[in-house]
Amino acid sequence: MITMFAIWFAAWLVPGIAINTPATGFVAALILGLINILIKPIFTILTLPLTILTLGLFLLVLNGLMLMLAAYFVPGFYVSSLMAAIFGSIVISFVTSLLSGGK
Repeated sequence: MITMFAIWFAAWLVPGIAINTPATGFVAALILGLINILIKPIFTILTLPLTILTLGLFLLVLNGLMLMLAAYFVPGFYVSSLMAAIFGSIVISFVTSLLSGGK
């Protein structure tokens, strides 16, 4: 539920991210969670040299790409560009961390 609220907040705050219905937000949160569990660790390991070279900043791009991948799989959830996805992933991470007590 926290991730769903964070996605809704990002859609409200970041131009270029849109969600049609509350059910779409729930499905987007579910798919984003699955992507972060199954796919993101593989890409994190594969891009480790680039992440080290950029002092960790490439992880922002990777998070944005995972958000765009979730938008690809969820009808009614739209991310228009990589920059919108990066800003959206920053907002989602911040809101999720804030609401979960920083854990």
